[in-house]
Amino acid sequence: MPTSSSLPRAASGPRAVFRIRDFTFLQIAKSLATLGFFMEVTTVGYQVYSLTRQQLNLGLVGLAYFLPAVLLALATGYVADRFDRRRVAQICQAGSLLVAGALAWISHQAGGAVPPHAAFLGILGAVFLSGAVHAFYGPAIQALLPSLVPREQLSNAITWNSALWQGMAIAGPALGGLSLARFGPGGTYLIEMIFYGAAIVCMGFIRRRPGPVPGGTTGASWDRLVAGLRFIRSRPVLLGAISMDLFAVLLGGATALLPVFAQDILRVDERGFGLLRASPAIGAGLMSIAIAHRPPMRHAGRSMMLAVALFGVATVAFGLSRSFALSVVCLVTLGACDMISVVVRQTLVQAMTPDAMRGRVSAVNLVFIGASNELGEFESGTLAHWIGTVPTVVAGGLGTLAVVGLWAWLFPDLRRFGSLDTAHHTPQPGRDSEVAP
Repeated sequence: MPTSSSLPRAASGPRAVFRIRDFTFLQIAKSLATLGFFMEVTTVGYQVYSLTRQQLNLGLVGLAYFLPAVLLALATGYVADRFDRRRVAQICQAGSLLVAGALAWISHQAGGAVPPHAAFLGILGAVFLSGAVHAFYGPAIQALLPSLVPREQLSNAITWNSALWQGMAIAGPALGGLSLARFGPGGTYLIEMIFYGAAIVCMGFIRRRPGPVPGGTTGASWDRLVAGLRFIRSRPVLLGAISMDLFAVLLGGATALLPVFAQDILRVDERGFGLLRASPAIGAGLMSIAIAHRPPMRHAGRSMMLAVALFGVATVAFGLSRSFALSVVCLVTLGACDMISVVVRQTLVQAMTPDAMRGRVSAVNLVFIGASNELGEFESGTLAHWIGTVPTVVAGGLGTLAVVGLWAWLFPDLRRFGSLDTAHHTPQPGRDSEVAP
């Protein structure tokens, strides 16, 4: 957890104390909610494949998580910029708690007279609701962070934030695997509800309640809603970073097929599956700690492109591996490379965006992230249904390498981008007028 010496060094007195206090409670609440969410994702994937034995259904789960983010993207960004972001996040955490309860009930029914495919449809509906809740939660919680941290400490805070998130991304799948083995899916969802309840309580201890943002939206209109998309499009470095991450992970994502690898290829139990699911986050967590203890990257654009290329290589190696130990190493490497991309992208998004637009820009960013993750799961599951699991993963890794080469040519400004310390919002005549709230 960040200490008082690692965050608001620019301030002193009560204001600095409140910043540290609010930042700490925010991180605890986010960590608990993230832990619950990764337990859910891990359990749903394993449960769906166990019930149906169809790779395509794993793809449909990813699509159900992703569709609400697209359908609601403009509204979610507007809500994050118009209303109290802390309160919006709390309501969403309560919604996630209810979804976990619904999944626990469906799991209980699936153990009785309900046919497996009927249970799958119920799970799919609950997952769609979970995606809708997180579509509102993501922009609000991301836009809340910069208001609790001095600007000069933002890059450091984002790195620590990512490290904590990755820690929960490690613990969530691992705990989910252990809970699956001990309590089954229903019991795992009940444990998830406890974490969401604790997150709601911690959010209540945050005293600063920013929103609506000065200069932010006062009423909904199409121009205001799409302002975040226009803002990103007007910044080539920002657009290049977000879009490269989207297409690279969209093609190279193998996590959707981990239940297939665990049960049919590597032949490990629920604990082994939990370790596989946690391995990318282990690599990402170790990399985030290393980044946090080093100065900001001097050649951030080049580092991001090299990391995404290695991500593709690790994906190919994982697809070809038949050794559980080697597969874990590949997934750890894959996660470490992805972490570099995450830190660069998130720092650019938060530092280059004015506060009055952070909710809408974050909403667009999260749609891109959702497209790369959940839509990537749909792509992987569908393709695996037609050509097989291993060819899908290998082809995806090779596609990621092709994306890096193409983006290096299409976005030279990103390739040449230097230190993350130079990333900040600078009004651009003729451009900011097009994206003003």
